[in-house]
Amino acid sequence: MSEERLKLGRAGEAAAERFLESLGWRILARSWRTRMGEVDLIARDGSTVIFVEVKARSSGRFGPAECAVDRRKQGRIVRAALAYLQREKLDAPVRFDVVALQDGEIRHVKDAFSAQGWTR
Repeated sequence: MSEERLKLGRAGEAAAERFLESLGWRILARSWRTRMGEVDLIARDGSTVIFVEVKARSSGRFGPAECAVDRRKQGRIVRAALAYLQREKLDAPVRFDVVALQDGEIRHVKDAFSAQGWTR
């Protein structure tokens, strides 16, 4: 991955984190990794634990940023989320969101996908 794309990704994650904190959410983890996958941000909104995928694009040339979270990526996020919940011994409502940053705009897609049908 190019240095420019890495910078865009890091800046996008930082902007998404600030956005979510402005909503009153508490960030539990950043770039949480396991051999099964990675979650960009893990947050808590009340009792709900939210696993957030951040997608930043410099233009709309390839379509909306949130559309880049395909089925394969969703599976990796869900498997990582299950590992996180198990490790932290959390039994809470869970949601999967996407925060897309593109053309100077932030779009928050709540409940972008579900864990239904995914297993370890």
